[in-house]
Amino acid sequence: MKLGIIIETKEFEKSWNAMRFAVTAKKNGHEVKVFLMGEAVEIENLHHEKFDVADQVEAFHEVGGEILACGTCLKSRNMDGSDVCSLSTMIDCLKVVEWADKMVTF
Repeated sequence: MKLGIIIETKEFEKSWNAMRFAVTAKKNGHEVKVFLMGEAVEIENLHHEKFDVADQVEAFHEVGGEILACGTCLKSRNMDGSDVCSLSTMIDCLKVVEWADKMVTF
């Protein structure tokens, strides 16, 4: 199955669970694309002793997952895309929605 995941939060536990879901889906043979919007574009750098989001982001990257980050949201925070979270557009978000069999939003 093709799963699209939109994450809109940098809240530790919610974004950690979203990325754990993405990793689990990928490891279970699903195609998965994650799109980050709003404050979620910051999750690549979120470290917490109990909910290490950055660790799950890296785990997703290591299993071949694709993460797209809203370019407007990045720019409003004076951030750039990275090798793990590429700078993307709303057209890219639309393409994820059109591509996916199912969408999940956190």
